[in-house]
Amino acid sequence: MENIIVAGGWLMWPIILCSIAVIAISVERFWTLNASKIAPKNQLAQVWSWVQNNQIDAAKLRELRQSSELGRILAAGLSNAQAGREVMKDSIQEAASQVIHAMERYVGALGTIAAVSPLLGLLGTVLGMIKVFVAIELQGTGNAGALAGGISEALITTAAGLCVAIPAMIMHRFFVRKIDSLVVVMEQESVKLVDALHADKPAKA
Repeated sequence: MENIIVAGGWLMWPIILCSIAVIAISVERFWTLNASKIAPKNQLAQVWSWVQNNQIDAAKLRELRQSSELGRILAAGLSNAQAGREVMKDSIQEAASQVIHAMERYVGALGTIAAVSPLLGLLGTVLGMIKVFVAIELQGTGNAGALAGGISEALITTAAGLCVAIPAMIMHRFFVRKIDSLVVVMEQESVKLVDALHADKPAKA
C-alpha cells in the first residue's frame, strides 16, 4: 500500500484525505439520520392525547422539542395553534426548514468530493503523462524505468480518484433520498396535527 501511495505521487494525499472524509461523513450521517430518532412513529399519537387531555403546557412543549426533530416541528405548531391555521402552518414551515437544514449537514460535502476526486485523479494522469514525455525527450524511449514511473503515477491516481468518487456519489444519493423520505413523513405528521386542531371534525392521529 505504501508503495502504491508513493508511486501515485503527491496527489494521492488529497485523494486519501477525501476518502477519510467520505468514511467519517457516512458514519456520522448514518448515526444521525435515524428514522426512529428523527420521526418516532407514535409521537403524533402521544401529542394528540396530550391535546385531548388538555395537558399542553410549557413543560410539555419543552419535552416535545427535545425529543426529536419531528417533536421540534410539532412543538412549533402547537405554540402558535391558538393564532389560527395559517400562523400555525407558518410556524411549522419555519421550524421544518431549520430541521431540514440540520439534516442536510455534510451531505453536500459528499457530492463535492464525488465531483472533485475524479478531477484529482485526472490531474494526476496529466502530470504522469507529462513526466513520461519529459523522460522521452531527455532520455529517449530506451529508459523503461523512467517511462514506467510516469505511467504508473497516471494510472494509480486515476484509479484512486475513481475509488473515492464512486462510494461518495452512492452515499450522497443515498442520504439525499433518505432525507427526502424523512421530510415527507414529517410533513404528513404535521398536516395531520394541523387538521386535527383546525378542521371541523378532528382527525385521528
